[in-house]
Amino acid sequence: MQRELDALEENDTWILTSLPPGKKAIGSKWVYKIKRHPDGRIDRYKARLVAKGYLQIEGIDFVESFSPVAKLVSVSIYVDDVLITGTSLEEIQRLKKYLNDLFTIKDLRNAKYFLGLEIFRNDAGTHLCQRKYVLDLLKDAGLLGCKPTSTPFSQGYNVTAQGGAMFADTRRFKRLVGRLLYLNLSRPDISYGVQQLIQFVHAPTQGHWDAAIHLLRYLKGTPSLGLFYPVGQSNKFESFCDADWATCLLTRKSLTDYCIFYGKSLVSWKTKKQKTVSKSSAEAEYRSMAATVCELQWLYNLSHDLHLNVALPIALWCDNKATLHITANPVFHERTKHLDIDCHIVRNQYKAGLIHPHHISTHLQPADLFTKSLGGPLFRTHLLKLGM
Repeated sequence: MQRELDALEENDTWILTSLPPGKKAIGSKWVYKIKRHPDGRIDRYKARLVAKGYLQIEGIDFVESFSPVAKLVSVSIYVDDVLITGTSLEEIQRLKKYLNDLFTIKDLRNAKYFLGLEIFRNDAGTHLCQRKYVLDLLKDAGLLGCKPTSTPFSQGYNVTAQGGAMFADTRRFKRLVGRLLYLNLSRPDISYGVQQLIQFVHAPTQGHWDAAIHLLRYLKGTPSLGLFYPVGQSNKFESFCDADWATCLLTRKSLTDYCIFYGKSLVSWKTKKQKTVSKSSAEAEYRSMAATVCELQWLYNLSHDLHLNVALPIALWCDNKATLHITANPVFHERTKHLDIDCHIVRNQYKAGLIHPHHISTHLQPADLFTKSLGGPLFRTHLLKLGM
């Protein structure tokens, strides 16, 4: 094994390693490709963890997560920052000692700040926010003393309709939108606004810049807003999907959005323009439902890798009755001939027992916050439903 580890540090090759004898895992072998870095620290972390009997969970792009065979411990690595969590404090201490013996790490104890994400804990649960990141963003924009607004955009505001002269400093607009995109990590309330602005980073107008400033003024009034994860969670996923039909005035494409909860905690959300034009609202809603089902499949597989027992079926709430009828009876040829693949995706998971679609009234739909600019009272009501 030591010769294999030495080879990892010397060559750019594929190494196939087996887990220690007597241990059971999701997969019996691990294929790992080493990449050359200036100091090679990240790759040495990974190589040593694999040699110790850890498995890397597939599908995690931003950080590398490893799950041990006997006790669950997750190791998230980004550059030279390492975040360790798990179900056994004893196993965590043992792992930190193991890494310290190899690389001399600095133990900062309980996580309070990681990659711009501020972490606060108490007996009720954990609060995640990016307050310092927001204040730095406002400072760079010169808006620390501005008057705050109550919503990201005014009710009914459509960014795609904003024209006017081209904004002179395109690079500044790109940088601002990029930073807002990262802020969306803990701020689902700005997901719709960021999606609208990011469409025009290549050629923004003065109207688009004014919309970005309005969004910053909203952040001025809510710098500490973030996600709260209470203790004592249930083992159920619950999902909400919605679509805004033909919302883009330039392409007439619809918006797909969804939000997924584990217990009462929001764990996944998205606002994205659909790739094709939908001929009806039912078609747009069904494409949104298919995207939500794909995300639920990934989350269910991830929860299995993390040894979480998730209750099935998963409730999928939609405010369009036509999509529910199509799921239960896919013989609606006129409505389904343009979305055959999406029909199979949703229908197969419905028959397999992964999801169970339900109808919800539009004014009770929390996913509505991700598709349009809402008024203050309704916006704040949906924020509470998201656990913010």
